[in-house]
Amino acid sequence: MTTGPGTPTGAEAGPRGVRARPDATDRALIRAARLGDDLAFRQIVDRYGPQMYRYAVRLVGGSESDAAEAVQEAFISAWRGLDAFRGESSLRTWLFRLVHRRAVDLQRKRKPTPVTDEALTGLVAPAVDNALQHVLDEELLHELQAALNELPWQQRAAWLLREVEEHSYEEIGEALGVPVSSVRGLLHRGRRTLAERMSRWR
Repeated sequence: MTTGPGTPTGAEAGPRGVRARPDATDRALIRAARLGDDLAFRQIVDRYGPQMYRYAVRLVGGSESDAAEAVQEAFISAWRGLDAFRGESSLRTWLFRLVHRRAVDLQRKRKPTPVTDEALTGLVAPAVDNALQHVLDEELLHELQAALNELPWQQRAAWLLREVEEHSYEEIGEALGVPVSSVRGLLHRGRRTLAERMSRWR
């Protein structure tokens, strides 16, 4: 992943970069990156970039270009703001909050786009050699997509973070910048709306 001008990549790391051990803790990587270790930051990108991209794709409705832009801008912000990270939340939560903000900014500038079937296929068990089940699975995904598209942005984000990314309520609150009580409310309303829309699939 290229994270932008002035942000390191594995191929461009300078002589200061000393590759940390693959099992290095997040705190160790942050400390090294703050001291100018380009490869330590690259390991952060490699460790969390795929998760962030997966979340961004689902959140922005399946647009890979928008998701890539959101993730790239999030890592640029992280690189420039390493000193601002105080460790009050986990590194993963901080990065998800950054990518969430960038995705929000993109969506404000663009027409809302639907969640694609590809972004939701992991939520439905694949049909094995069963043509009828395959048709039903496709119909279920289409209905779930339509229901998600109708959710308000915060409810949609909270649902994806909880049900797809399996974040804790505390992590979701950090990512969305809301208290845990609000997370519970967002999830309750989102789940209720989805349950009503998906009632015929029970």
